[in-house]
Amino acid sequence: MQLRYGFRLYPDHAQRSALSRAFGCARVVFNDALRAREDARAAGGPIPKAGELSTRLITQAKQTEARSWLREASAVVLQQSLRDAETAYKNFFTSLKGERKGPRLGAPRFKSRKGARQSIRFTANARWSVTDSGRLSLPKIGTVKVKWSRTLPAPPTSVTVIKDAAGRYFASFVIDTDPAADAARMPDSDQTVGIDLGLTHFAILDDGTKIDSPRFLRRAEKKLKKAQRELSRKRKGSKNREKARLKVARAHAQVADARREFHHQLSTKLIRENQAIGVEDLAVHGLARTQLAKSVHDAGWSQFVAMLVYKADRYERTLIKIGRFVPTSQTCSHCDHVDGPKPLHIREWTCPACGALLDRDINSARNVKKAAGLAVSACGAPVRPESVLAQRNEAGSHGFPPKTCAA
Repeated sequence: MQLRYGFRLYPDHAQRSALSRAFGCARVVFNDALRAREDARAAGGPIPKAGELSTRLITQAKQTEARSWLREASAVVLQQSLRDAETAYKNFFTSLKGERKGPRLGAPRFKSRKGARQSIRFTANARWSVTDSGRLSLPKIGTVKVKWSRTLPAPPTSVTVIKDAAGRYFASFVIDTDPAADAARMPDSDQTVGIDLGLTHFAILDDGTKIDSPRFLRRAEKKLKKAQRELSRKRKGSKNREKARLKVARAHAQVADARREFHHQLSTKLIRENQAIGVEDLAVHGLARTQLAKSVHDAGWSQFVAMLVYKADRYERTLIKIGRFVPTSQTCSHCDHVDGPKPLHIREWTCPACGALLDRDINSARNVKKAAGLAVSACGAPVRPESVLAQRNEAGSHGFPPKTCAA
């Protein structure tokens, strides 16, 4: 499978200017491609093909005075921008026909130079490389300092340079993982686990282990409110407002990074220790429209489950999602008696059928494990149902490695 390994970049002033020009050229080509398709559709003519758009919007545009500055960016960057536009339309039409899984996607929109995220992509034919000194050499940009935290497990096939809302730069390498190396890294286990996700405790395991919720957003609220107030007082368009905006973006980035790191550590620990995992398919979009919306978003359940999905596929583990309508909090895990819904303030109760004292969260985790078919594995039943395919995800990283990262 393919994964992305992200590393922090530290370009100097000249390299930041070159990256800014490359971002702008890629954005203009993307917008020109959208405009060409929209004009053709409005005129009732045929939709231009990718080759025609490449000739008109890149090759011929470079010869004009209005678009002569496109030469300042690598041709591969401009071609990949056109490919992104084609992919966006393809995803839109497949989603419109119901052929694409996930939420319904809208039509591609024009990119703004004030967008929170800017990116360009270099493929192998762009002749980028990692130097012997550990720097990233990019065409028409230079050799950029990289903060490595690990060695790349395989030669990367492409690299995407990203600038986020906080003004940070990242290099995202696409890596083809080695199944044999992954199997040696995490050998098979005979353990299984059922997980109940919550707010007071982020995760409750069927053995009674409760993992506290860090509540990263709640802990940073005071700092965020102060930064947001300072931003609202600055005059629009001023340099001080841009400084205040960066301060707010960096505060939010710290919260998101801390949450992502917590999810990575916990998901890797669960995948390493268990051969099969049962988890509930929560209706996060519905819960995010209730009074608990801020706490639900702060927990980040969807991101955590997505990490479990792709890591389970990578390391040949089994992840089973049970339906969201399974009454895990209404069923006794000892006798399977269902005694109806209960208010959230009731955390313990006694089963009227067998008299067992039940903890709400631990009882739910055990019922998740039962519903996933993992509770009987100790009796010889198989613990490897059909595996769930994983999606690509971003493997974040921080720190310096003990040696160079050139693969």
